[in-house]
Amino acid sequence: MKKPLIGMLATLLVAGATALAGALPAQAAGAAQAPDTVQSAADTVQAAAADTAKAAPPVAVNFAGTVALSNCSGSLVRMPGSAATDPALVLSNGHCLESGMPGPGEVVLNQPSSRTFTLLSSTGARLATLRASKVVYGAMTDTDVSIYQLNTSYSSIKSRYGISPLTIADTHPTQGADIRVVSGYWKKIYSCSIDGFAYRLHEADWTFKDSVRYTSGCNVIGGTSGSPVVDTATGLLVAVNNTINENGESCTLDNPCEVDQSGAVTVHQGIGYAQETYGIPACFASGNRFDLTLPGCTLPRP
Repeated sequence: MKKPLIGMLATLLVAGATALAGALPAQAAGAAQAPDTVQSAADTVQAAAADTAKAAPPVAVNFAGTVALSNCSGSLVRMPGSAATDPALVLSNGHCLESGMPGPGEVVLNQPSSRTFTLLSSTGARLATLRASKVVYGAMTDTDVSIYQLNTSYSSIKSRYGISPLTIADTHPTQGADIRVVSGYWKKIYSCSIDGFAYRLHEADWTFKDSVRYTSGCNVIGGTSGSPVVDTATGLLVAVNNTINENGESCTLDNPCEVDQSGAVTVHQGIGYAQETYGIPACFASGNRFDLTLPGCTLPRP
């Protein structure tokens, strides 16, 4: 891990255009449809298909919603069902916890915390200091996440500083998606794509499951740990940045290796990784109440 510093519519329309083209000869043979009507229908479908085939403009990703920790990066986040009046949450890495890196199998749950976070503006300027009331969850088993609950609500942050949280997507990230890794610590945004997914990612004593592998553009460094990974097509947070293979070693600290289902080990020097977050929303009930026993919650338990 990066150690702390010390479109369905387009498919349907294209399918419709194909079906229509296939139907025209039969319709023409029956002489039941005027040529200008046929051409008009074909033109309409083709124009609609062309319009929807154009890629939607990417979401402009900036520093709004990000925070800087004393040793890492992080983000102000909400679940898809969170309300404005709910206590706000901050997401970072498990290895960024002030209590140190959790060991394999160790889970930090509902621990008091008064940790502070620097809230950033869209341009990366310092807006305010936010304070935690507790660590809701922290682990480095299967994933690498820490979730803090703040002593204030989303609506209060919005009214005072004009900042809204990033929403955590509740669906699996997509291979090939254009992404941004936004570091609040360094006030730097990395641009790349999701190259694929590592079945298992081993780093020293820790193992992460189904990790996001970046393309080479996101050459993250120490201090970027905990940065939100944002899909530019949706603006949703799809993962949390956590590591990169620095010098080509295999499965050592700061040099994670991939292990596939057959046990084969692969090393990608200079390639970074993130941990998926789509499973987190299932662990939160109304009021941002965290509950590991909720149906669909698969985060490791103590």
